[in-house]
Amino acid sequence: MNALFDDLLAIEGVKGAMFFSAAGELLFEESGAGGMDKAAARDWQALLASLAGAREADLIFDMGRLYIRKTDEGTLVVTMGRIAPSAMIRLNCDVLLSELKNHKGSDRLFEGAKLKPKKGLGRFFHLPGLYENKD
Repeated sequence: MNALFDDLLAIEGVKGAMFFSAAGELLFEESGAGGMDKAAARDWQALLASLAGAREADLIFDMGRLYIRKTDEGTLVVTMGRIAPSAMIRLNCDVLLSELKNHKGSDRLFEGAKLKPKKGLGRFFHLPGLYENKD
């Protein structure tokens, strides 16, 4: 699965990438050449919850930038330095998310997570119970 993220992590200025499931579970975390501070998944969840209505966000801070992209499969977070090629990162994210969508359910990244069909009022809420263990 790491091979899917290699092109993104190889871009100059990218420090790391994380992928959270639609239920908020951290499925992938990897640091690139510049390294990335390991933060607790719950710390990231607070930030992602504050961006609930946004499908895409590019946040700029003193020490770097965050690019956040939400899809039906989950949320991709890319950490990068202040100077990084935004267009190249977006393009690689498009390709990566497309590949993740194609691999859903058949790869180790999604192993143990099965999407339940959304029915009734549950389809309006983002609940952790959307994923169940295959066991």
